[in-house]
Amino acid sequence: MQNQFTFRQFSKYVSYVLVLVVVAFMLWRFSFLLVWILFAAILSFIGHPLVRFFSTIHFKKMHLPHSMSALFALLTIVLVFVGLVAIFVPLIVQQATTISKIDTGLLAQNFQGPLLWLGDNLHELGVIPPKQSIHEFIVLKAKSVVNAGSVSNILNGIFSAAGSFFVGMFSVLFIAFFFMKDENMFEDTILLFVPEKKHHASRKVIADSKNLLMRYFIGVLLEVLCVMSIIAVGLWIFGVENALLIGFFGGMMNIIPYLGPLIGAIIALTLGITSTLAAGAYNELISVLAKLGGVLLIANFIDNNILVPMIYSKSVKAHPLEIFFVIIIGGSLAGLLGMLLAIPVYTVLRVIAREFLQQFKVVQKLTAKIS
Repeated sequence: MQNQFTFRQFSKYVSYVLVLVVVAFMLWRFSFLLVWILFAAILSFIGHPLVRFFSTIHFKKMHLPHSMSALFALLTIVLVFVGLVAIFVPLIVQQATTISKIDTGLLAQNFQGPLLWLGDNLHELGVIPPKQSIHEFIVLKAKSVVNAGSVSNILNGIFSAAGSFFVGMFSVLFIAFFFMKDENMFEDTILLFVPEKKHHASRKVIADSKNLLMRYFIGVLLEVLCVMSIIAVGLWIFGVENALLIGFFGGMMNIIPYLGPLIGAIIALTLGITSTLAAGAYNELISVLAKLGGVLLIANFIDNNILVPMIYSKSVKAHPLEIFFVIIIGGSLAGLLGMLLAIPVYTVLRVIAREFLQQFKVVQKLTAKIS
């Protein structure tokens, strides 16, 4: 009897392991579906306030059906995205055209001294062959990179990425619509894998997580818009060209914690330098760089001291130092994607720990601010 019981236990554990292996394989094989669901969930978090707003609209005694409110909310988000594309894509194309008009001969003539100094140092380091100028070296490298084969590969990659993007975008919007239409769909799906006696606690975890994540993602959206506006308006006041485009990239890069402002500053300086060189205003280059640097520093100061503490700390109810360590750990584990997902994942883990691991003092301390 003991042997039979042991065999049953062994069979049960083997079955658990096999189920876990199958689930892990399915998650790995269809990881793109998880990405789609993740982005759809984020859109639904942003869209839920819009759904509630459209649900309040009524004509006499007639109210919008909930499904129509969800559809209008999704269309609003799509229209905002399309509007941004319609505004900024022409600006990017215009900037590319401006860069193509840079007179390389005149540029080399104006920067002959620095180029000679750079060429001498590169010769000494062995980067450039002894009898080759820096101009010839750059041209040869450009020709070796841009050849028929590489251009063909780049075009194939672009078409493939475009196809995947549109399929993914349609799938995300399709899933997001049903998440907004039925706010309990995500919750009910998770509860299928939870024992019935844990349903009450699990519902509380899901509700609190959705509330915190909704505040977080809406806060990030507001932060991006604020930084974008500060940079664009500041540069416009100083008369810097492409102020709106530079503000757009500066704001969008702020989605990436800590590294984002640095990347945005590099893009902003590159756009400012190329625009100035294309206009042939070589004498104004230092002035433009000073204006760009000043505005970016002011925007970064406001972001770090006002916006970030308000969004990354207050929205998820965590200490700023706590958030800093979470982002660093996320970046070390999964790179840029880990930094982007660190705060949302940590927020959910804190809510779960508060509900199921409250007996530990560490958990009590970390989750004390969650109401």
